[in-house]
Amino acid sequence: MKTKREFPRITVNKKAEMSLKNGHPWVYGAEGLDREPCENGAVADVFNEKGTYLGSGFCNDQSKILVRVLSKNANDAFDEAFFRRRIRYAIDYRKTVMGEDFNACRLIFGEADGLPGWTVDRFESVLVTEVLSLGIEVRKEMLFRLLMEELEKDGVAVDVIYERNESPLRLKEGLAQGKGYADLPGLKTEGDGLVQITENGIRYEVDYVNGQKTGFFLDQKYNRRAAARLAAGKRVLDCFTHTGAFALNCAKAGAASVTAVDVSELALAEVQRNADLNGLSVTPLKADVFDLLTELTAKKCRDYDYIILDPPAFTKSNATAKNAFNGYKQINRMAMKLLPRGGYLATCSCSHFMYEDQFKRMLLEAAQEADVSIRFIEQRQQGPDHPILPAVPETYYLKFYLLQVL
Repeated sequence: MKTKREFPRITVNKKAEMSLKNGHPWVYGAEGLDREPCENGAVADVFNEKGTYLGSGFCNDQSKILVRVLSKNANDAFDEAFFRRRIRYAIDYRKTVMGEDFNACRLIFGEADGLPGWTVDRFESVLVTEVLSLGIEVRKEMLFRLLMEELEKDGVAVDVIYERNESPLRLKEGLAQGKGYADLPGLKTEGDGLVQITENGIRYEVDYVNGQKTGFFLDQKYNRRAAARLAAGKRVLDCFTHTGAFALNCAKAGAASVTAVDVSELALAEVQRNADLNGLSVTPLKADVFDLLTELTAKKCRDYDYIILDPPAFTKSNATAKNAFNGYKQINRMAMKLLPRGGYLATCSCSHFMYEDQFKRMLLEAAQEADVSIRFIEQRQQGPDHPILPAVPETYYLKFYLLQVL
């Protein structure tokens, strides 16, 4: 390590020391024992009580997370060259693991790419970005430029960078919420907010301005493909359909019928546009999924032999995990009761706080309460463009199961 450091010094307790040594990149405010004056958003060095260097990262005393560690290499300068390397690593990784799907994928996944608090999704020539850390916010124009330059080296011309900074998590960082076009040389700063992508051979119109999150959920790409393998000849009920991606994959795979359910009329209009775009037959149905499943269960409906449950996150904290567990169990229990013997269920949770063991226990309890047996066909997770760091459980959030009801 260098004998002289240019960054402010933050001393942390043993809990933070062990967490950092085990690979987690966050230091919480309560874990800081002593610190030199540090401008929020700037880089600070982290040391243990004995003066041993533990790493360097963005500091912010307005946030619950005091330091988001960028590197444990004391020789890193955290200059433009450092961030260019990080971006290059992220791009090269996606090119390797996504192959021909590189045209629509997550390019930057925050901590998993060593760029804490920054998400970027690529939809052809459009990049949609979300910033959740002050350290990224104060550098974003440089980072956007570097990302464009590195993509250009691979023949990718970026026309639009659109910021979706609407998350309330920004308020905890002392950042304002909002959305809009990034105004950088060579970029469009207005338009209809729509872009077409192709995924699994299906075309979609993505509304990156008004759609949920960044406009399209890229993390289920290969789970949709897996679900479609079971769909031929089936009568499919796709719940919480959003843009209709599971429904369209099943229709393309030869399902006998596909009903796509969502409570949002805007979502269902998008489902119909995407179905028309591909010449596929899908029946949109406006309904609250809980109410619909309750009604169908009461009627002992047997109209479907394949049900897909892709709900929004029922919990975003440990405090509400119990209620979420019960919510997941309720919809899965009703789905299992609706399915005939031999029917199929695709079910998932996109909440980090619904841990894998809890989700599996929920499925077993749902089956018991539905008075059925189940067998697991396949257990999956988010796509590889959303990489998981074993030491950072927050990066593992999507649990996906294909199962059969017996």
